[in-house]
Formats: sequence, structure tokens, C-alpha cells
Amino acid sequence: MFSKEESRQLKQEFWTSFGKSFPRKWILYNTKLKDVSFKFHFDNKKALVALDLEDSLEHRIKYWEKLVALQSILKDEFLPEAIYEEEFFLENGKEISRVYVPLGHKVSIHNKNTWQEVMVFFNDIMSRFEAFFLEYKDIIEG
Repeated sequence: MFSKEESRQLKQEFWTSFGKSFPRKWILYNTKLKDVSFKFHFDNKKALVALDLEDSLEHRIKYWEKLVALQSILKDEFLPEAIYEEEFFLENGKEISRVYVPLGHKVSIHNKNTWQEVMVFFNDIMSRFEAFFLEYKDIIEG
């Protein structure tokens, strides 16, 4: 087991290392669409890349319908492994809508032996996710 401080330091070390290994500016929260953001997630069980629709139910429904309409394009041309969940509950109980791609097996941010694999996964999946988003942003925003 790791103390909270050791865990915090490992997480900080991972994200710093990721930024140095793949130095680029990701879209993340800067989608220019209200309540729409990209996320990297890595904890002691899993790693995933997500496009989250949060907060305003009105915006969630609007953007979700567009993403569902574009689902075959996303899966056929960009991310065949993408998973759509209209009702996704975060650990804090908050309900969002999420399109995400998980790494297919268990990894842990506490295990440095998995870091390189996760970094490569994040770079690959987020690059393809962003390419889809940038190409179809006008339709999603519609």
C-alpha cells in the first residue's frame, strides 16, 4: 500500500513524465463547447481516454444526439473500440454522458512498469479522438 503522499507523488511523477514524453497541447477542456471536455484517466485499476458531456442536461442531450449520429464514423474511421454510455456515473455520484476508450487490461498508476504502455495508449487514442472531434466539431456543435 502507498500512503496518500506517496500516491500523490507517483501521480504527479507520471503526469510530468507523460508531458515530457509527449510534449503537445491537448484540447482537453478547451473544446469551445459548453460542458464538453476530453479527459485522461489513470488510477490503480485502469486507464482510459474519454469525451465527457457534463452539467447542463440541455447541452448533454444536444451533444449526445450528435455524437450518436456520428457513432459509425467514429468507430469506422477513428476509434473502433469506442464505448458510448449515455448515463455514466462518476465516483462522486454525478451523472454525465461519456464516450470513452479503455485500455483493454488492468494497469496501475502505482506500477511504473505500466507507465510507458499507458503513455503510448494515451497519445495514440487522444490523437485519434481529437482528430475526429476537430473534423466533426461543427456538426457536434450544430
